[in-house]
Amino acid sequence: MKALKITAILLSLAISNLPSGQSDHLIAPEGFDRPVSGNPQGEVKEFMYPSQTVGVDRKANIYLPPNYNPNQAYPVLYLLHGIGGDEREWLDQGTPHVIMDNLYASNKAKPMIIVLPNGRAMKNDRAEGDIFGAEPVKAFTTFEDDLLKDLIPFIEKNYKVKPGVENRAVAGLSMGGGQSMNFGLGNPEHFAWIGAFSPAPNTKKGDALLSKPDVTKSNLKLLFLSCGDKDNLINVTTGAHEFLTEKGIPHSYRILPNHYHDFKYWKNELYFFAQLVFK
Repeated sequence: MKALKITAILLSLAISNLPSGQSDHLIAPEGFDRPVSGNPQGEVKEFMYPSQTVGVDRKANIYLPPNYNPNQAYPVLYLLHGIGGDEREWLDQGTPHVIMDNLYASNKAKPMIIVLPNGRAMKNDRAEGDIFGAEPVKAFTTFEDDLLKDLIPFIEKNYKVKPGVENRAVAGLSMGGGQSMNFGLGNPEHFAWIGAFSPAPNTKKGDALLSKPDVTKSNLKLLFLSCGDKDNLINVTTGAHEFLTEKGIPHSYRILPNHYHDFKYWKNELYFFAQLVFK
């Protein structure tokens, strides 16, 4: 098995009263998600890409790091939203551009491109009407083809990116966390870095989740699996952790005390995942 760049640690951290100083690796520092005057800023741009999977041009956003050089190759993180969101959810509520700007100012993250797509792959992909209906929910599964066959090729055609599975990551929150687990573990030839922040019940179970275990063990650099201990969906995370442990798949397992299914928690986890990916 190819040596993992990140030592996989199975963290059982569901502790409600951590002594001061011991939670530094769990809780982001004050102000991590607020703009800092003088920090170089990356650029967020909206773009359209043609989707043969859906049959229309689809909207997405891209974050380019501070001092972006179009002649330099970058790794790419595909960052996915939840069931009630769209390509703007992370930007409007999770401020990933601010978090990344601050990390770069402290030299704590590798320069990367972040793509923020709409994971609801259907012609009307707005989060409106019955978002829990059969068609919208099925569209989150359809997004796997849209991502692999349409969006990734578009990004790699229009931006200079580093080649190889080791330079591509997928991460997300809730429904997007389940997608990240399903797509990342289901396509280990495409993704070496996976982040699942309180993955939702769309997460596959058992062997359906780990369809190519040998390729996964060979290619995987980091599987970052986490949840808040107050999250009503924590059983999805604990179940995935138990299965992955049984199958010998190294992964980081984080249970944050006194955290819920919300952006306070999701922003915190992006802060830590971003410091590990592509290293």
